[in-house]
Amino acid sequence: MNSGSYWGKVQKEIDRYARDAIEMSDWMARNPELSGEEFEACRKHVEFLERAGFHVQSPFMDIPASFFASKGKPGGPRVCLMFEYDALPGVGHGCGHNVSGAMSGLAAAALSGVMDEIQGELVLIGTPAEETNGAKVVFAEKGVFDGMDLAMMVHCNDRDTYVSYSSLAMDAVEFRFTGKPAHAAGEPWAGRNALNGVQLLFHAIDMLRQHVLPVVRMHGIVSEGGLAPNVVPEHAAAKFYFRAPKRPMLENVMEKVHNCARGAALATGTEVNFTNFEYSFDDMLKNDAAEKLAEDILEELGLATVVSPGAKGSSDVGNVSYRCPALQPKLSIVDEVMASHTHEFAQATTKDRAHEALVTGAKLMARIALEVFLDEDLRRSIREDFEKELKEAELSS
Repeated sequence: MNSGSYWGKVQKEIDRYARDAIEMSDWMARNPELSGEEFEACRKHVEFLERAGFHVQSPFMDIPASFFASKGKPGGPRVCLMFEYDALPGVGHGCGHNVSGAMSGLAAAALSGVMDEIQGELVLIGTPAEETNGAKVVFAEKGVFDGMDLAMMVHCNDRDTYVSYSSLAMDAVEFRFTGKPAHAAGEPWAGRNALNGVQLLFHAIDMLRQHVLPVVRMHGIVSEGGLAPNVVPEHAAAKFYFRAPKRPMLENVMEKVHNCARGAALATGTEVNFTNFEYSFDDMLKNDAAEKLAEDILEELGLATVVSPGAKGSSDVGNVSYRCPALQPKLSIVDEVMASHTHEFAQATTKDRAHEALVTGAKLMARIALEVFLDEDLRRSIREDFEKELKEAELSS
């Protein structure tokens, strides 16, 4: 590897800033803020990065609780560190974003002192609201990640550490049916039942399951079902998440879903409109060259990795992976199997094991960044893998 001449200095900076990063993570665990409301967490990150020598713009692109900073020489290789710091309703930091965000901050602080010596630019982006309307979706659409040689962050996991993170493409769609009210006992024939439209939509989607690949996921709720039993519902609505391993495959499924909704409206004499109630997430494109590098570095750091269990959910980091090479290893913070999005996982983020993982994750990202900055052949391999995965995704529909 090519980072040897800088690695000693970077490690010293990790040791210097580690305690502050851990304290910041623990503070966020004690003071969780929901998606889009992470104002204090954002401020903590900005102050930390400014102490490390960055000039930070916040908010960035008019997105509340976001930030942007860069350091180095524009025009050369570009590496982006992404930050997450939102919590979950009821369980706080049950996804560990307090730890993963602080990892990115510690890696950035460690690299700050060598960026004037490297022909490259380190870009830092605070990306709020991963749990809902992920800001990475907007930044990706606006071209923020275009041209990056690598964008990365590290996410927390329970017992196992693995590098090849995958996620499902997802569309979050609300279907709103409009009918005509009437007295449900006296003149039901005078009404058109919007709730019937919703019910028929559920049946149609259930029937559609037989004709999509088993990897497709379709799950929803009735979000509005009428106001009173003796009034034929004029308005009714359902919210669904639709997921598939690849974005083009999901777009093909969504054509069929939209036809289900249109058919349900036609059959019930109602009208239907469908819109996204959250941003659409793309699947995560893998990158063999970047993942091999990360696995090698983790081995040097003394961490064993396991094979990825495959996609279990969706994340806005997938949208980044369609615009530039992207990486999101999952790093263990506990020694046993433990479900995320729970009180237990939130509590684990403040334990010694999580503090150790925070420092390890920062070392991992700092080493990866150095290698990408310094190794032209590596950058070429990462870019080739990115372009190959894009082409394969296009063929998946």
